[in-house]
Amino acid sequence: MSIIWTIIIGFVAGVIAKFLMPGPNEPSGFILTTILGIVGAFVATWLGQALGWYGPDQGAGFIGAIVGAVIVLAIWGMISRRRTV
Repeated sequence: MSIIWTIIIGFVAGVIAKFLMPGPNEPSGFILTTILGIVGAFVATWLGQALGWYGPDQGAGFIGAIVGAVIVLAIWGMISRRRTV
């Protein structure tokens, strides 16, 4: 059941991140949006643990997943912009 919640939270976080940071080269589709949110949660967890905000067994919450997804979208935008120029 936790995998289903991870997918749902990842999808919602990905949708909100895409709403906050729209762009022409953003990944689209249900699966890529879900992956964006899940990767964003992993990025936020890793960054939070590296900075000491979270303990070793703690993960980023919903807001952290959104922030992580926005970071992933920013990196994606820089990479895709560099490829098209």
